[in-house]
Formats: sequence, structure tokens, C-alpha cells
Amino acid sequence: MYLEHFNLTERPFSITPDPRFLYMSARHREALAHLLYGLGDGGGFVQLTGEVGTGKTTICRCLLEQIPENVDLALVLNPKVTVIELIETVCDELGVSYDANGVSVKSLTDVLNRYLLDAYARGRHTVLIIDEAQNLSTEVLEEIRLLTNLETATHKLLQIILIGQPELRTLLAREDMRQLAQRVTARYHLEPISREETSAYIKHRLQICGSTQAVFNKRAVDKIQQLSGGIPRLINVLCDRAMLGAYVEGKTQVDNKVVKKAASEVLANDSSEKVPSHRLPVWLGVLSLLLIAGLAAWYQPWKHTEVAAVATGRVETEPASMPAATDKPIEMAAATVLRQPAEELLEPSEDEPVQPSLANLLMQADSSYMRSAWRELFARWSVILPESVTPDFCDFARQYGLLCMQEQGSWKILREFDRPAILTLVADNGEPVAVLLQHLDGSLAEVLIGDELYRLPIDQIEQSWYGDFTLLLQAPPGGRLFLKVGDRDPVVSWLRNQLEIAQGVIIPAADPLNFDYALQREVLAFQREHGLITDGVVGKHTMIHLNTASRREGVPLLSVESS
Repeated sequence: MYLEHFNLTERPFSITPDPRFLYMSARHREALAHLLYGLGDGGGFVQLTGEVGTGKTTICRCLLEQIPENVDLALVLNPKVTVIELIETVCDELGVSYDANGVSVKSLTDVLNRYLLDAYARGRHTVLIIDEAQNLSTEVLEEIRLLTNLETATHKLLQIILIGQPELRTLLAREDMRQLAQRVTARYHLEPISREETSAYIKHRLQICGSTQAVFNKRAVDKIQQLSGGIPRLINVLCDRAMLGAYVEGKTQVDNKVVKKAASEVLANDSSEKVPSHRLPVWLGVLSLLLIAGLAAWYQPWKHTEVAAVATGRVETEPASMPAATDKPIEMAAATVLRQPAEELLEPSEDEPVQPSLANLLMQADSSYMRSAWRELFARWSVILPESVTPDFCDFARQYGLLCMQEQGSWKILREFDRPAILTLVADNGEPVAVLLQHLDGSLAEVLIGDELYRLPIDQIEQSWYGDFTLLLQAPPGGRLFLKVGDRDPVVSWLRNQLEIAQGVIIPAADPLNFDYALQREVLAFQREHGLITDGVVGKHTMIHLNTASRREGVPLLSVESS
């Protein structure tokens, strides 16, 4: 209904898990890393929990798209089953044949064990994922524990991932579940996303649907974060209803009043006005202070003090500069001054130049700004961009051993990558403008807009930034990436050397050119240390952190101010 009003191609806040709208916050990436770790060959359990709507299903779908070729997967979506029904479901998922007549737990387990042994002999790895695991009965959980006993002398045959709501943690913490809990090798509880991530999440979904303007102002995003608690599903519900409300009221931007009204319509128990019980003591304290202030205003003790001063003859002479008489009491005149707008009190002096607003700078941009941003980015890498080179600039970068990384993220992600980056800002007229972010210092950013350098608060830039950025990273010799176990290449020897420098270790190698399991262990350790997806594959994210940690020459850093 509101699509044409906001110039959108489709509804941006549908609650269906469309992978096109996937936004991976830092928490979601870390949760996915734990699940990918669960696809390894360590055996035991991996446990992922989170509140309803935090994105567990989204992460699970993302995991399914990244399953290695040697992994066989059984996915159980309905855990309200008996022990026999569970094993039958696992067999069905894996394509294991069994006699459906007169089945028993033992007969099914024997069939499954033979399949797992055969899969292991063929170099296959088997993983069982159980969603909504908080609904598992005690008997089924015990059988799941027993399934992990299927093993060879040196290797577990089945890896199990349990995904569920917080009740799963409570369930596994019970005394009678201690044997299973002790086999959990990795745990992660998915927390709601932060205020910064909520803003980036909203911008991301709007941009996918063709939006080029800030549909939600900052106070609206603040209110959405407050009411949703950072739970993505509630963010979707609130944003969708708020955009409908703005459309009905003829507004082109959603404000906090529209959000509050939307919340009263879609959140249960009038959540927009309800005070959480844990905040009641705070509110009672505030009300007490307000009551005391009200009594003081009525009694006005300062007037009694003034009368006492006159009676004792302790009245100071007024300065000569004050008016001889006024119709207002002195305290009222002072209150008037204090109520003046802060903008007037903080107005810059005539000697201080007034910097133009970012919105005005972006409206002045033209097509040359894109080339200027790329020219300056290449300059940070000591590369001259000839006038004859036209897009694609990424093809030109490869000639100098540089790779483009085009992603969407937040200020936190940019700080982690620590590289100068081209940000795509959006002007008020909807036109994209490329600017170079060359330095981040606390809450201030140095950006080149056209050919001019500005230091701007990141909050101001965020109003025009939807999270899109492009940066350059130094490729390995030969330019090959996505190195993994089993690869044999001269660049593997280089990778081993870089990891030894970064980690301060010596990695043993029978064949330096071979990506063996010893090298994979160090890659996994490095990825965990830097908060990366622990998949053991050296891709762009791992390489950019490795270049920093090993102090490769010629790498410009976002955290170091340019000369």
C-alpha cells in the first residue's frame, strides 16, 4: 500500500526469511562461526540459543548455504517426536534404508551406525541439526546423547548442533542432563542487535527495495530500538506498521510519534507505554524527586530567605549596570535567559569559519567525485590512477596485487578492517556520492569529498550512509585466495610464513607447499582470535586481518592519520 509513496519496489520489512534481505550483524557472524565450527570433525554438541525473533533461523539458512562438499546433513525441524521417530527422521534425512516393519531403537541405531561407518570410510562427515531443541523430551535428549557414542577408536561419527530458545539452556543445566551438557564443545547465546546495528539493519532492508532516502529519522530509530529491544523480527513488525502509518498521515519520513502509534497497534499489552518491572524503583525515585521539586516551587524557600535578608539589613547593592526597575522578579529574568535555545548560546564567533553542512556538500557533487575518491584511495596505496583508466577500477587494482572488497557494514566493521574505504553516501536528491574515508578518530572521521578534506562527526555522516563501502586489500603473491586444506601451491608456503609472523609460532610442515591440518589449526586459531568465521578457509576477511597482523609493508591503515 505504501510502496509508491516511498518509491519502493517491494515491502522491505516482511517477516519471511528472504535471503536477499540477510543482514549479518557482528553477533550473527559470531553465531554462524560457532555453527561452522560444529561442522568440523571434533564430535560432541554445539549449542546455539537466542530469544524468539533474534535470527536463529536466518543463521541456520545461512549455514546450509555454506556446507562443505564432504558433509552430509540431517535437519530435524519438528523435535516433538518419540525416540524411534527421531532416529527414523535422521535416517530419512540421510537417505538410509531400513525395514519399517517391527522397527526398534536398537535396529534403527544399528542401521544408522553402519551408514556412519561407511560414510566415514568414504571421507564423509555427518552432521545432525535440531531446530527448536527446547521442545525435546528428556527421553529423546538422552537418545541423542547416546548417538554421539557412535564412533571409531579415534573419531566421532556424528556431530550434533542444537538450536533453540533460552529454555534450552535451562533444560541442559538440569542435574539429570549433566552428561549431555558435558559434551557441549561450543555454546553461543544470540543477543539482540545494538542501536548502531538496528540503524544499519533498517537502512539495508530499505536499500534492497530501492530506497535512496532516510525513511526513518534518528529519533524514530531510537524509539524502534527501545520498543523492539533489538530483536530483528520486532524491528520488522514495527517498521512495516510505522511506514503504513506515515503513508496514511501523508508523511515522507517516519518520526518517533508515528513509531509509538504503530507500537500501540502491533505490540502486545500496549508495550509502547508499559514500564518494565525492573525499572519501577527508578521511576518511583524520579516521581519522588518531582514531588519534592513541586512542593519547593509552591513554597518558594528562596523568597523566605530574601525576606529574612531584608529584615536583618544584609541586602547587597545592585550593580550600576542593572536596570533600576523591572516588572519581572530577578529569578524569572534569569530563567528566561536559561531557556534560550542552545544554538544561540553556542553560536560561533565571527572569527570562526562556518563549515558547510554535509547535505549541502553532497548536493553539489557531480560525476567527477567518484573518480576523485578512487584516485585518492589508490594514492594511499602508492598507486597512480592514470586518466586513461575508466571503471572498472577493480580490474586496474589487480595489476598492483590489490583486490576490491565491496560490502555493507557499520563503523565497527570499518574499524576492524582498518583500511581506507570509499563510502557511498546518498544526497537529498537520491543521487549516490562516493567519498573517501581516510581516517577514523573516535567519533570523528576524515573524509575527502571531491578534492576537499573534512573532519565530520560520524553521526552526521551516518544520516547519509546506508552501510555500503569499498576497500582495497593486498592479495597474496599470485593473487590466489580461498586457500584450504588439501591445496598444494607455492602461495601456501607464503601463507605459512605470514601466520608464523602474526601468531609468533613455528608451524611444522613435512611439505611447506601443502595446506595440511597443522596449518589449518593455526588458521582456525587466527580466525577465532580476530572474530572471523572459523571455517579454516583463507578468504578476503582472513587475508585483510592477516596483512595487518603480519605487518605487511605498504598497507595504509584507517587508524593512522594520513600525512
